[in-house]
Amino acid sequence: MTAVRGRHTKPAPAPRQTAGAIEDYAIIGDCYTAALIGRDGSLDWLCWPRFDSPACFAALLGSPDNGRWKIAPNGTPVRVTRRYWPDTLILETLFETETGSAALIDFMAVGKSSIVRIVEGRTGSVEVSFELALRFEYGSAVPWVTRLNHGSGILAVAGPDQVVLKSDVALHGRGMTTVAAFTAAAGQRTRFVLTHAASHLPVPVPPDADAALVEAEAVWSGWSARGSYRGMYRTEVQRSLLTLKALSYQPTGGIVAAPTTSLPEQAGGNRNWDYRYCWLRDATFTLIALMHAGYREEAQAWGTWLRRSVGGTPDQLQTLYGIAGERWVQEWEVPWLAGYQGASPVRVGNAASGQLQLDVFGELIDALYQESALGLVRPGASWDLQRALVGHLEKVWQLPDESIWEVRGGARHFTFSKVMVWVALDRAVRGAEEFGLPAPLERWKALRTRVHETVCREGFSKKRGSFVQSFGGDTLDASLLLLPLVGFLPPEDPRIVGTVEAIGSDLIVDGLVRRYRTDETADGLSGDEGVFLACSFWYVDNLVLQNRGREARDMFERLLTLANDVGLLAEEYDPAGQRQLGNFPQAFSHLALINTALNLDTYAGPAEQRRGEAD
Repeated sequence: MTAVRGRHTKPAPAPRQTAGAIEDYAIIGDCYTAALIGRDGSLDWLCWPRFDSPACFAALLGSPDNGRWKIAPNGTPVRVTRRYWPDTLILETLFETETGSAALIDFMAVGKSSIVRIVEGRTGSVEVSFELALRFEYGSAVPWVTRLNHGSGILAVAGPDQVVLKSDVALHGRGMTTVAAFTAAAGQRTRFVLTHAASHLPVPVPPDADAALVEAEAVWSGWSARGSYRGMYRTEVQRSLLTLKALSYQPTGGIVAAPTTSLPEQAGGNRNWDYRYCWLRDATFTLIALMHAGYREEAQAWGTWLRRSVGGTPDQLQTLYGIAGERWVQEWEVPWLAGYQGASPVRVGNAASGQLQLDVFGELIDALYQESALGLVRPGASWDLQRALVGHLEKVWQLPDESIWEVRGGARHFTFSKVMVWVALDRAVRGAEEFGLPAPLERWKALRTRVHETVCREGFSKKRGSFVQSFGGDTLDASLLLLPLVGFLPPEDPRIVGTVEAIGSDLIVDGLVRRYRTDETADGLSGDEGVFLACSFWYVDNLVLQNRGREARDMFERLLTLANDVGLLAEEYDPAGQRQLGNFPQAFSHLALINTALNLDTYAGPAEQRRGEAD
């Protein structure tokens, strides 16, 4: 074996930026990690071996020198189209050129820690270029590369990581990259398999590409067949469910908010966060979406992850955790990455894990209640934990907090946070009464009533005829759209009707809903952001509950058009630039899509699953 080249330096941010628009990417995954691949055939983001591991391809947040794997025709194709194979996470990109056409088939092999890329000639012949630049530790560590198999493979090693590439064509070293050139003729396949392992283990053996493709198609289509959703939006719902499955971490059942970090919420801005963790705010949305779509095992795994992760003293409850329940997710900035299309800083970790967000108590206790109500666990399986959480909440509920939106401009008495305190108490009371569990019911009921009265008194503006973002203020907040969905007040209550009307008048931009106005909310950050897609789906839910079905369906179908060509949604959207914004693909957006589709199909759906008895 002959060494090609190797060095150990941290490259400075390169001036050339090649990352495409966020919507130009698609995801492949194996329920351990996920990769993003652009319409140009460039794999620009991958963290190995876990979602939260350091990236080994980081061109998405920098330049090609920070790591990418590109397979594409020479020159500019005449046409590029993409699709997922039906009910799978197998991505096919069809390149049409003046001399012929070729498909690039991308997927991750099931249980093999391997990425498989197959170039299949369809018509004529296409000249294809191959370029692999592995850069470990978020694009900073160039591995030592060794030739294997007489030049048709390589072994790349850097610190704790090793990667083996198996190729059907001869490979060459050129300036810290591995390159190749070949012809894709009609009916011919050219295969590449990249396999990862810890560097202290034996060199891994890549799987057979064709066999892995057959297995991946069978596994993904088999999983899709388990789904029970048969409504009118099956294509969009099933793609969202597949995306959620792709964002799940198989060993623990945790589901990451997104597989990326630092994709900006405003082009060139600094609202850039690491979403490769699991948020408690998603807890009940996730349980209900999975259960209503027929995925009981995944719902059970998520519930089990929740109970393990929050284990400990209630005063240490966090807003988010690592995929195995880790609490230590310290935030730091990556100085050698220039950021997505220049949007800096690039952040790893998330300081929101240390914030006080009272809403997570409501989300967690609601999820634990739903587990029992849906028959996922025996009643009372987590009752001691729930009692302890309520006991702590009794002591802290009057404190200001940083809200569901994790503001960094100082704690306040956010209305939605107090509503979720009510939800925590309401679900605890319901659990005790429905399942015959021991509890100080009179005390809990009295506090539930007190919290409800406090919110209605302090969080409602008679001047605006609407609930407001924080006590005593007059700023609106789209989180208030959840009040009828969680059962705080019925949807026909004049205060809810007024809130929906006010948000529709003040926070809707081009038919889509902002979280809040950044110029009116002290969130501690500069710049603006796009419309928040989950909030737009919540608005549709409210229209459904108010029997405004035609408006609801029109808005929902408009939202569906914002997904990219393979059905994926980011966190936000820029109506002016008509671009997706924020981390991608975003679990919260896809969860909201699923639940809203279910609501539209039944004109009640999962919205009723969460509702308690309003005071």
